Amino acid sequence: MSKAVFAERQFLQIAVLTVSDTRTEENDTSGQFLVQALQADSHQLADKQIVIDDIYRIRATVSRWIADPAVQVVLITGGTGFSGRDSTPEAVSVLFDKTVEGFGELFRQLSYQEIGTSTVQSRAIAGLANETLMFCMPGSTGACETAWGKIIREQLDSSCRPCNFVGVLKTRAGQQGD
Repeated sequence: MSKAVFAERQFLQIAVLTVSDTRTEENDTSGQFLVQALQADSHQLADKQIVIDDIYRIRATVSRWIADPAVQVVLITGGTGFSGRDSTPEAVSVLFDKTVEGFGELFRQLSYQEIGTSTVQSRAIAGLANETLMFCMPGSTGACETAWGKIIREQLDSSCRPCNFVGVLKTRAGQQGD
């Protein structure tokens, strides 16, 4: 077997952003789910924020995280629909160095099995910016469960084969000793 198969699993620093005009820490079930899920997989929570659905506030928060050498992944829940205030894709897509086309496609395919044709209104997207991976998913807890459990979790697992995203993420200073 190749040496890579025996490599020690890497755990990541992940920030969670909830985009909502109404959610608070007390009722942010989607953000809470993502925090619990990433921690259950032994990843570390780098930061968690809730911001209103405003392009510039979203972009400012995400820009800080992608500039931070410690943040490797950003999970964003909310603001991906078609209402007048939904602006997450517009806020973050301009920051992408590369777009992960398959994330939105696969998310909608999986979501179709759960919510039918309503999935066409999902503008779930993902991309890489400054070696930081970003996943933008709808604000419902069910959508976050689908995205995390059926796509994101494996792609953030350094042992997932034939490939995962861990190798393209920025390396935290001192990660080997963590």
